[in-house]
Amino acid sequence: MITVEKIGGTSMSKFDEVLRNIIIGNRKGDDLYNRIFVVSAYSGVTNWLLEHKKTGEPGIYDLFVRDQDYSAALDALLDKLLTINQTFASIKLDLSIAEKFITRRIEQCKNYLTSLAEVLASGYVDKQNILLAAREILASIGEAHSAFNSVNILQNNGIRSTFVDLCGFHDAEFITIDERIMKAFANI
Repeated sequence: MITVEKIGGTSMSKFDEVLRNIIIGNRKGDDLYNRIFVVSAYSGVTNWLLEHKKTGEPGIYDLFVRDQDYSAALDALLDKLLTINQTFASIKLDLSIAEKFITRRIEQCKNYLTSLAEVLASGYVDKQNILLAAREILASIGEAHSAFNSVNILQNNGIRSTFVDLCGFHDAEFITIDERIMKAFANI
């Protein structure tokens, strides 16, 4: 049997407790496996990316919508994400590998947003669809960041795990989310 378990952002920010009490708990050996963890971005990260869900304070997405300097905001976000990474060094997050991953992901996001802004400027496409795509690209940063870190921590603690990235950043062809999920889990 395989179980699917969701871990929210506030819990993700306390990953040492999640590791100890939820992922490991009383489990040993094979009981640690056959589990899929669906993780949220760390607490507050989605607020920085999109907008604060309680106060409505705009995030990086709003800068993109208003054609303002979202690139500098993404650089500032990277600094915040690297600071978050530091908090997990004690539970064996490989800071060098984690930094490379999130730095690359932020750079990819900048490239995608620049391309989307150019397409928007052409006037040939429906603006709402492009803005929705930009929003999804931004949201995926937080989720990929926490998922990558989680897998790295698990592996460095002797727990076999696989990072399943459903963001589509490396797709060479158009596929639906359902197809992406099937493809990602085909060899696991």
